[in-house]
Amino acid sequence: MNPYVEALYQAALAHRNEAEAIRLSNYMRNQFSFIGLRAPQLKEVFKQHVKNHGLPPKEELHDVITSLWKLEEREMQMAGLLLLDSMKKQFTEEDLSLLEYIITTKSWWDTIDHIAKKHFGYYLEKFPHTRQHIVDEWIASENIWLIRSCILFQLGYKEKTDVAMLEDIISRTCHTREFFINKAIGWALREYARQDPEKVIEITNTYPLSNLSRREALKHIKVD
Repeated sequence: MNPYVEALYQAALAHRNEAEAIRLSNYMRNQFSFIGLRAPQLKEVFKQHVKNHGLPPKEELHDVITSLWKLEEREMQMAGLLLLDSMKKQFTEEDLSLLEYIITTKSWWDTIDHIAKKHFGYYLEKFPHTRQHIVDEWIASENIWLIRSCILFQLGYKEKTDVAMLEDIISRTCHTREFFINKAIGWALREYARQDPEKVIEITNTYPLSNLSRREALKHIKVD
């Protein structure tokens, strides 16, 4: 195991809580096992680890993240997201492969939604010339987590949202019964409604959205 990861792992294991681990596993539909750290406690463990060991060199980032992703306990993937939060300003174009790996490996909404907004969205804002090609490729992949990431990556963009791209993505992904895609469509539109509710109403009237997507999109809009 990567030495940096080993130190972080042992620090987390020192706080093992079996009862909390069972509760967290049940909450996540038994998709993963847990050490038993709630989010604030994990953040504190990570903060202390960085205080003691610093951040890893950028050239070791891929190895550290993939090592964290290989560990069984879900907290270690969440620790990887905290690490990426701290190091995303160092992203290069080559880091797309790392983002694709963590989106498509041990995939569930808890990691995907963080990655989509905080990391993938940041990457595409930093390297906008890659945006269309990546979105086209990921939508064509038919991987629901890559598609969900494409729908959600603009969540933090607010007035900088490329609404034409958002509408295009929705038009290409709404013909599905997949819950995680339809939920993402509704979420993305609900967030954009803060900027332009009329446009969101127009989109919901133009495309054959699922009832779930439509309900989520219009949740905070008064529609006559």
